[in-house]
Amino acid sequence: MVLRLFNTLGRKKQAFKPIKPGEVGFYSCGPTVYWYQTIGNLRTYIFNDILKKVLEYDGFKVKHVMNVTDVGHLTSDADSGEDKMEKAAAKEGKRAEDIANHYWQVFREDFKKLNISEPSIWCKATEHINEQIELIKELEKKGFVYRTSDGIYFDTSKLEDYGKLALLDAENLKAGARIDLADKKNKTDFALWKFSDTPGLRQQEWQSPWGLGFPGWHIECSAMSSKYLGIPFDIHTGGIDHIPVHHTNEIAQGEAASGKKCVNYWLHGAFLTFKGEKVSKSKGGLYTISELQELGYKPLDYRFMCLLTHYRSSLDFTLDNLNAAKNGLEGLKNKIANISSNAPGGDGEKYLKEFEKSINDDLNMPGAIQALQKLLKDDKVSGKSKIELVRKMDAVFSLDLMKKERVIVPEEVQKLAEQRWQAKKTKNFKLADELRAKVTAMGFVIADMPEGYEIKKA
Repeated sequence: MVLRLFNTLGRKKQAFKPIKPGEVGFYSCGPTVYWYQTIGNLRTYIFNDILKKVLEYDGFKVKHVMNVTDVGHLTSDADSGEDKMEKAAAKEGKRAEDIANHYWQVFREDFKKLNISEPSIWCKATEHINEQIELIKELEKKGFVYRTSDGIYFDTSKLEDYGKLALLDAENLKAGARIDLADKKNKTDFALWKFSDTPGLRQQEWQSPWGLGFPGWHIECSAMSSKYLGIPFDIHTGGIDHIPVHHTNEIAQGEAASGKKCVNYWLHGAFLTFKGEKVSKSKGGLYTISELQELGYKPLDYRFMCLLTHYRSSLDFTLDNLNAAKNGLEGLKNKIANISSNAPGGDGEKYLKEFEKSINDDLNMPGAIQALQKLLKDDKVSGKSKIELVRKMDAVFSLDLMKKERVIVPEEVQKLAEQRWQAKKTKNFKLADELRAKVTAMGFVIADMPEGYEIKKA
């Protein structure tokens, strides 16, 4: 079955064809590690994970590279404001390196909680300063850069197709610009290297051919993706907020330096919203995964919630929506736990084909979940086939559908269940039914076994 992906560059679904048969080079924009990642940030990484697992399900060997931005990301996309890492270090009274390592490790713990596979390669911006300097030197040699009072900038007017990813009208942008350009030539020009205002004031600064300073945010991704994946590579992902600035500028500097197309497929995930507005750290965020856990939710409840909406559609977050996802996932797990491997019937291959059709149609997870639900409802499919197919599907879902969780049963529920069992043995079925109803009202169910019974969460 052919995998089709919606390519932002061209705004249409395209059949995926890797550069090297059977192999995929995949780069995704990673975190700026100055604070905790919210569930809004993490929705993008769940989308990345689904893409990776669909590729692997389809038999591809995936080389996944993700950056860690630990320098150079300013509080404004217009190359102004404070460096987010320096600001966090000053606020917490710690070294920028310690801040970065702490929040990166928290981020990796969130990955584990959400069953997100780590990339093949993590690459930190601070560990690739030389590569970034070399890329800027190449751009300088080709005439794409100029110097201002505060840094080295990329001249976007030198590219005829600047902004093609975001469908920007560069001429109108220039004509309609009512901003203080300082000594930038064009509104869309962006910093490749920023000068240190006061040498020694910053924790993170390096010597370069242009003076003491630090790299701009965009240059790190171009330098590191090309180092580990070459040019061109197959897939680049990120959130839709990266389209107009960060990814547009990645394309500009990458193609200007190399003289060729750098990425074949650009994929972007939509926002998690709350009351119609984007959830973000800059607006105070909403929840972290740890905070949801404190409220009694499991991380996979949130993962399941994300899978119920296509990655290119905005997802409105409310606790009611999360409760519905939690109940839905528990319902699926209960049905799966109650499958008898000895139940007779035929195979459920038609549901596997429906699942595969959905995941290969631009990662249609809602359709794939529907295929799973249909499989579980079909009494004509044998228990053995159901178990096998659920296991295959969960290689993509990563919801631990086959994992049996330890249920803590209150002593009162245990006593009622035992009383019911004794009532059944004496054929007092009326009392047995009454006791079962009491257990159900307390949030548990009694599953009768050939010999005895089992208590499960409702």
